[in-house]
Amino acid sequence: MIENFDEYSDRVNRNDMTFAQALYELSEKEMSFRDEGAITSWVKVSNFPYLKTERDYEFDFQPSVSKKQIIDLVSLRFIENKENIIFVGTPGTGKTHLATAIGIASAIKHFSTYFITFEELINQLKKANYENRLETRLKFFVKYKVLIIDELGYLEMDTEAANLFFQLTAKRYEKHSTIITTNTPFSKWGDIFQNLTLTNALLDRLLHHSHIINIKGPSYRMKEKMGSIEKEESDKNLI
Repeated sequence: MIENFDEYSDRVNRNDMTFAQALYELSEKEMSFRDEGAITSWVKVSNFPYLKTERDYEFDFQPSVSKKQIIDLVSLRFIENKENIIFVGTPGTGKTHLATAIGIASAIKHFSTYFITFEELINQLKKANYENRLETRLKFFVKYKVLIIDELGYLEMDTEAANLFFQLTAKRYEKHSTIITTNTPFSKWGDIFQNLTLTNALLDRLLHHSHIINIKGPSYRMKEKMGSIEKEESDKNLI
C-alpha cells in the first residue's frame, strides 16, 4: 500500500477514481503482496522443488489427465477424507508438477505439507535407523497432513529400505494423506521392493482410499527438446 499510495492519491485528486475505489485497490494490492510472500515461505518450509500450480499445467498436451479431477483434488477434499493420490506415468509427463501443485494448494490452506524424493526419504530413514533414532524420524514424516513422495521406482531397494518404507506407510494409513509419483506400474512394484508379501501389504494400504491418475502421453522435456531442434533447423534454413 505504501509503495502505491502516491499514485492512487494523485488519481483521487484528479477525480480519476473515488477514495473508496482507491482504498479497495490498495487493499487488494496489499493482500496480493502478502499472499505472494506467504507462498514463497510455504514453498521453502515444505521443501517444494519449485513453485507451480495446476494453472501452469498443459492439459491439452496431456489429454489423459482429467482437468476436472485435478481441480477437484486441488479443492483438498481428499485431505479431510484422509485419501491418497498416486500419479503413475513415464518420466517427463508432469507427475511432479501436479503433485507439487496440489501440495502448494494444501500449504496455502495451512495444512502441514512436506515434499521429498523417495531416494532422500529412504536415505534419511536408513541413517536414523543406524543412529538408533528411527522412531523420531518416522514421527517427523507421519505428522504431516500431506506427505509428497516423488520418484518412487527409479531404484531397487534392499530389504531394510523396503521395511522402512512399509513402516512409514503403515503409520500414515488412514491418518493422513500421501501423494506419490512413480514411473512404475503397480504390477512391477514387486521388482522394486523384492518381496511380494510386503509389496502386497504396502499396496493394500496405499491404494485403499486413493485417487490413481495414470498419465499416458509424451514427455514435456522431449517436447521442449524437439521444439529447440526444430527452431535450430528453421534458423539454418533461413541462413
